[in-house]
Amino acid sequence: MYEQKTKENEASVVEFIEQIENTGKREDAYKLLEIFTETSGYPPKMWGASIIGFGSYHYKYKTGHEGDAMLVGFSPRKENFSMYFATGDTEREALLKKIGKHKSGKSCVYINKLDDIDVSVLKELITQSITFLKKTYPVE
Repeated sequence: MYEQKTKENEASVVEFIEQIENTGKREDAYKLLEIFTETSGYPPKMWGASIIGFGSYHYKYKTGHEGDAMLVGFSPRKENFSMYFATGDTEREALLKKIGKHKSGKSCVYINKLDDIDVSVLKELITQSITFLKKTYPVE
């Protein structure tokens, strides 16, 4: 049976951020922490060893596979910041066109530094992603 690797845990978010060697990246991580906390309305939690997540939802696919995941989150990776949003949200692309310098994958948006993007659009992305996931996976 499949076991989720990235799970919410009790590790300290602040201790994790304090381990970031690059001062600018550490400062941006604290700013992102504030933005995600205020915008999502959820306290930050570590998910796995390197992802800071906000809120959670339970998903169940038609295949029977199910689990828990964060609503939104971010990770200060060595190369860039990975920000995690809902997959399958058709409105995401319109917001990404306005956000600024970034790259994106299926569920991730990658930025080098916070100054590269429009924070107000980031806040819209956070809110939009949470709304989409709550609608897609309502609490039963």
